[in-house]
Amino acid sequence: MRKRRWVWVAALILLAAPLPAASLAAEIARLLDASTATRTAFWGIQIADLESGRTLYELNPERAFVPASNAKLFTTALALVRLGPDFTFQTRVLAASAPDADGRIAGPLTLVGGGDPNLSGRDIPYRMGSKGGNPLAALEDLADQVAARGVKRVDGDITGDDSWYVWQPYAEGWAVDDTQFDFGAAASALSINDNTVSLAILPAARAGDPAELVLDPPVEYFRIGNRVRTVPAGGPREIHFERDQGSREVRLWGSIPVRDRGETLLLGIEDPAEFAALAFRQALETRGIAVAGEARVRHFSPNEADNLKQGAPAPYPEGIELARRISPPLIEDLRVTDKVSQNLHAELALRAVARARRGIGSREAGLEDLQAFLAEIGIDPQCCDFTDASGLSRLDLLTPAAVVKLLRYMYASPARDNWVSLLPVGGRDGTLSARLGEGPAAGRIYAKTGTMSHVSALSGYAHRRDGGWLAFSILVNNYNARAAEVRGAIDRICTLIVE
Repeated sequence: MRKRRWVWVAALILLAAPLPAASLAAEIARLLDASTATRTAFWGIQIADLESGRTLYELNPERAFVPASNAKLFTTALALVRLGPDFTFQTRVLAASAPDADGRIAGPLTLVGGGDPNLSGRDIPYRMGSKGGNPLAALEDLADQVAARGVKRVDGDITGDDSWYVWQPYAEGWAVDDTQFDFGAAASALSINDNTVSLAILPAARAGDPAELVLDPPVEYFRIGNRVRTVPAGGPREIHFERDQGSREVRLWGSIPVRDRGETLLLGIEDPAEFAALAFRQALETRGIAVAGEARVRHFSPNEADNLKQGAPAPYPEGIELARRISPPLIEDLRVTDKVSQNLHAELALRAVARARRGIGSREAGLEDLQAFLAEIGIDPQCCDFTDASGLSRLDLLTPAAVVKLLRYMYASPARDNWVSLLPVGGRDGTLSARLGEGPAAGRIYAKTGTMSHVSALSGYAHRRDGGWLAFSILVNNYNARAAEVRGAIDRICTLIVE
C-alpha cells in the first residue's frame, strides 16, 4: 500500500513539473504541423523564463514580422516610463477678455485641446462590460463652467484648437478604408468620443418608409444621403455604405425589414477639432448662451512645425481661462489602450511623450523618443521599425526577440505592477475575455493581442501553475485561413507553457 502511494505521489510530481525544453519544442512542432493553416503560415516565437533568463523555446526569433497591435506594447511602455502613471491632460476654454457686466464675450471662445483621450462617456477606471455614458459629458461640463462664469453671449466664433499636437491625423501605411471607421479615427489633441460617431440604421414602423437614422453623439457633422427602404418582415436585409476618402458625404442604400434589429456603423471623424467646436457651440446654446459666430478650427500644421527654430517649443494659445477639465491619471488611459486595443489612444500617447520630452507633439518626435528608449534598454534599432504608435500601419515591423526583451525589461522595472495591470487577462477581460477562459491557462495569461488581415499576434506573460513567470511573443504572418484557426493554435501554445 505504501509503495503504491509513493508511485502515485511521484506521478503527481511529474505532472506538476515544468515541461522540459525538448518536450516543449516537440509539442509546439506538432501543433504547428497539425493543419495546413498553421503549417503554411510564417511563425515567430520566443519564450523565456523570467527568473533564470533562460530561453525555453524559439522559432525565427530574429526575423521581422508585421506586429499589428503588439506595437502598442512599445507605445504604452514608453508612455508609462517617460510620463509616469500620474501624468494628466488639461482641456481649457479661453477668451480674449473676461465677460462684461452683461455677460458678453466681445470676441471668440477657444476650446483648447491638451491631448486628453477620454473626453467621452467612457467609464474610468476600465471595467469589463461597461456601457459608458453620455459621449458629450466632458464638453457639457466645460459649458456648465462657462455658464457659471456668467457668460450670456459670445460675439465671435467658437474655435476648436488642437495645436498642442502637430496636425498629422493619419500615419503612413494605413489603408484608405481604415480612416473611414472608428479604428482609424484621426489623431488630434482635441478628441471627443474617440473621434467617432455612431450611426444606427433602424427600420421604420411601416414598410415602404425610409429607414430611421440615429446619430450618437447627435451633432450635425456628416451629410447623409439615405436611400435605405423599410420592407416587410422577412424581406431582404441589405444595407450598403459608401463614403469617399476625406469626405463627410455618407451614402446609404438598400433595404431593412420591419422589426429588424438594425445595423450600427462607427464612423471616424475627419476633423476632430472642428467636430468639437460644433458640439461645444451646441452645448453653449443649450445652456442659453447665444453664439453669433461659427464653429472654426485651429491646427498646427507640419509646415509650421518645420519652421520652428531648433529646440523651440510649439506655440500654445493664451487668454482668460473660463473653464478647465483635468483628465484621470495616465495609467487609467494606458489600461484602456491595451485592454481594448484602442488605436487612437495609442497614437495620442506617443504624441504626449513627444510634447513632454521634445517640446513638439509630432509623430516623428514621438518615434524618435521611442527609438531612444529602445536603445536605452538594449534593443537593437534594426529589430524594430515603427511608422505609427498603434500597429494599424502595415509598415511596422518587429522581431519576437525584441518584444521579449521589452517584456523582460518592464517586468524587472519599478513599473512592473502598473505595467502588467495594463494587459488583457485570458478569460477575464479586454481582448482576451473570450479566449483562454477554460483549462490551465484561464486567468494566467497577461498579454496583448494583435489582429489584421493575415496577421495574428499575442505577446505578454504566462503565470505558470508552479508559480513561475514566463515572457513570450508569438507573431504569425501570411496565413491563408480563418483567423480563429490560427488564434486557436496560439492559445494552445499558451496552455502548454502555463502547464
